[in-house]
Amino acid sequence: MEKIFFIETGMGTDVHGQDVTKASVRAVENAIHSNSMPGLRSVLPENKIENMRVNVKLAVPCDLDQVDKEAIKEVLPYGDITVEVTHGGMSTTSGVVLKDKADKNDQMYIVIAAIEVGY
Repeated sequence: MEKIFFIETGMGTDVHGQDVTKASVRAVENAIHSNSMPGLRSVLPENKIENMRVNVKLAVPCDLDQVDKEAIKEVLPYGDITVEVTHGGMSTTSGVVLKDKADKNDQMYIVIAAIEVGY
């Protein structure tokens, strides 16, 4: 990315089900949920939103290869999107196993997202 205009961060949790993709999607949604970028188009090449680049960095506690990068990309409405998954985040106890919530164990997964927007 040649120029980064801003970086948004977020956190997502899957309390039951041990699904790193679900926690990752929630982290990305948390990062972008309260944003509006009305002036962004004016600083992009050719003033086109299609020229925006979005780099998603996810810190995931386990099962990194299980993160569905296409599901992450679907959360973002515009841009040429890349997704990078690294070790991080947290796995901790939820305090209970709920079979009706597809729990395999009592772990909850917490994912941290950093989203770079620029061109």
